[in-house]
Amino acid sequence: MIGAIKTVYDPEIPVDIYELGLIYRIDVSDDRDVVVDMTLTAPGCPVAGEMPGWVADAVRSVEGIGDVEVNLVFDPPWDPGRMTDEARVALNMY
Repeated sequence: MIGAIKTVYDPEIPVDIYELGLIYRIDVSDDRDVVVDMTLTAPGCPVAGEMPGWVADAVRSVEGIGDVEVNLVFDPPWDPGRMTDEARVALNMY
C-alpha cells in the first residue's frame, strides 16, 4: 500500500507525498477497508481538491483493498521536518 501511495506526487514538488510526510495515518480494518489521513504542504495548494482522490485511487489499486476513505487534515500543520532523508536529498535541503 505504501508503494502505491508513493506513486502520488505533488505536481509542484518532485518528491512523492509519502516521502514529503503528507501521509499522517493509514488504518486498515479487518475487512481491508482503508482510512488515510493526509495533509498538504500548504492549505491553499492548487491540487487540494484533487490530491485526496489521487491517493484513494492509488490505494484502491492494491489487490484486496475494500472501501477507501481519504481525509484531508491540517492539524498538525505540515512542516519540512516531516520529510524523510530521501526527500531532503531530492530537494537539496540537506
